Order: sequence, then C-alpha cells, then structure tokens
Amino acid sequence: MGSIGERKKEDVDVPLFNFTTVATATNKFSPANVIGAGGFGPVYKGHLRNGQDIAVKRLSKSSRQGLEEFKNEVVLIAKLQHKNLVKLLGYCVQGDEKMLIYEYMPNKSLDCFIFGMILLTLNV
Repeated sequence: MGSIGERKKEDVDVPLFNFTTVATATNKFSPANVIGAGGFGPVYKGHLRNGQDIAVKRLSKSSRQGLEEFKNEVVLIAKLQHKNLVKLLGYCVQGDEKMLIYEYMPNKSLDCFIFGMILLTLNV
C-alpha cells in the first residue's frame, strides 16, 4: 500500500501499482486494448496476473496536470468509494506517467444505460 501526500488525518491509503505490472497487464498499452478516451487521455483494459480485469486511465502528458493535482484527484476518488461507483484499485506514478487503476466493468458505461445508445447520421 502507498500513501498519497504527507501523512495527515485526512490521507487515504491507496495501493501503488508498479509501472511494469500495469504495462504487462495492458500488453504494453496496446492500441487494441483501448476501451475509451477523453480529455485526460486513453483508458486501457488490462488483465492482472491474479486474474483480475482492470481499467487503466492513463493521464495524457499534454494534460499539464501536475503531481500535486494528480495526488489530490487520487485522494478525492478514494474518498468517494461507493457500491454504485466503479472501484479505484490504485494508482501508478513513474516519471511523467500518471495512471489511475480501476476495476473493469464489462457492461458499457452508465451513460449508455441511462440515455441509451442512439447513433445519428446527418446527410448534408
């Protein structure tokens, strides 16, 4: 387990994942394992050696989020754990690389269930 930030009452222990473990789980961040993307960067599906499937949110280097902001995000997400939210399993920081490791949810995202999937084609 790793501790984010200096030791304070409000700190949360969040497991620190080794970069090699995450890279191996995602087949070296293979484009074939990309399951989503956003302003933060790509999300990869991975498979740990213990058999657990994971989702890896890899922060884009162009996001300009510093280490302190990333640590704050990890602490906030860890404190927001709830049975109806995807579980944060840990994080990984190595050099410029910053990643959040979540449990993998195989049945699409919540917005698909709430709003349905409507594909619209415009003919101009």
